[in-house]
Amino acid sequence: MKMAVGIFPGSFNPIHIGHLALANWIREFCGLDELWFLVSPLNPFKDEAGLMDGNARLRMVEAAIDGYPGFKACDIEFRLPRPSYTINTLRELRRQFPDTAFLLIMGADNWENISCWKNFDELVDEFPIIIYPRKDCEITVPEKYANIKKVEAPLLEISSTFIRRSVREHRDVRFFLPEKVWAMRELFNP
Repeated sequence: MKMAVGIFPGSFNPIHIGHLALANWIREFCGLDELWFLVSPLNPFKDEAGLMDGNARLRMVEAAIDGYPGFKACDIEFRLPRPSYTINTLRELRRQFPDTAFLLIMGADNWENISCWKNFDELVDEFPIIIYPRKDCEITVPEKYANIKKVEAPLLEISSTFIRRSVREHRDVRFFLPEKVWAMRELFNP
């Protein structure tokens, strides 16, 4: 039987407790053996100007999940052509790890815009998807997508933008971040 690995992609700019709590819930309640935080160096839908250095974000993810055996940091997109397209990344992961079943984890906001993703029709046919709720987003999954599962994970509204802005304003927001990431806050963009 193949190991079930959830792929949780994101900029993680920076990773915060909302990401970790959601990932923990999904891993524990969705039958995953592991959950990999896929650090995206450049999301085709985001502005690169506001991103911290990719290696710094990867180090923060590694620091945040250190000691939790069910989580791993994944840097595969650092070695793939940019911008990073999810379909290409998942196919490469499947090629490199043929004994692993990969499931994509995404928020309802991304699901609402899935038709804008590269080769989205192939993506939803080839890979199971777990969709978690986001504020003000309705999750509707057409019946033809049998491998798409919406879950009632806790709704945690914490924003990396809010955290970066607060740190720039010299506010103490340490409880929004894992302790080791708070210690790395000098890496946040000014």
